[in-house]
Amino acid sequence: MIVKDSLVYPSCLPQNKTRLARLWKVSYEGWLKIVTGSILTAYVIICLDDGMVLMSKQVPPRFMYPKEWQHLTMFILLILNGCVDVMNKNLLPQRNVVLEKGTLVLSFYELLLLMVSHIHGSSGVELQVHSLLILVVFLLMLVLTAQLWAPGMFHLWVMETFLFLMMGSWLMQVGFILYRPISGYPWQDNNINDIMFVTTFFCWHLIMDAFCLLGIYGFSSCWHHCYSPNLNLTTSKGAPQHTSTSGPLYKLLQEVEQSENDDQALLSTSST
Repeated sequence: MIVKDSLVYPSCLPQNKTRLARLWKVSYEGWLKIVTGSILTAYVIICLDDGMVLMSKQVPPRFMYPKEWQHLTMFILLILNGCVDVMNKNLLPQRNVVLEKGTLVLSFYELLLLMVSHIHGSSGVELQVHSLLILVVFLLMLVLTAQLWAPGMFHLWVMETFLFLMMGSWLMQVGFILYRPISGYPWQDNNINDIMFVTTFFCWHLIMDAFCLLGIYGFSSCWHHCYSPNLNLTTSKGAPQHTSTSGPLYKLLQEVEQSENDDQALLSTSST
């Protein structure tokens, strides 16, 4: 946003064969999704003594471990999304941003369905923390869907970053609330104070994440204006300019250029 250039999805990557150019082309985000999803998948499988059993052996058979299977599905979606990112950036001849965003949106649609089903049978503190997480996932799904039609809007970029940051920080908080309470004592479902403080902590996360984004923006703005005054010039010289040949702005420019050519022709005719 500060540079006012398409740095999130750069269309021109270094073409030389240096080590830096090869490292630039690596999809670190995609590989991080694959590695993280694989570790979490293995963790879910290892934690169960008898493994990921789908159905019991009793008659009639019953489905086993519904929440664990939902967790496993979420982590598999993360792995698949990472595979699409790696394939799109490192294997395809040209990077397709719409493909990446479309896969991410589809993953969040499925994640929302799983989360809504995941709270069945929950109550008290567990229900409250998952309901707030569902709210963040729903808003993030709307923002990502809007980006399919408006991928260049800075407002949507900021909202997406903030919601991803909020989702990550709240997931870590949920882990401490449900599994590792800092006090060493589990939260009480029948205590209204515990349920109210869950929402209070969520609001604190909103404030802290907003200040985090503000701090990053402020630091980046100071660094750009103080230590990198020629970044725009370097970017414009190092990468060729790509102009779009569609849309109302291009048509308006064509009309202005045509009118200027007509005026020049009339002036040359009158002068002769």
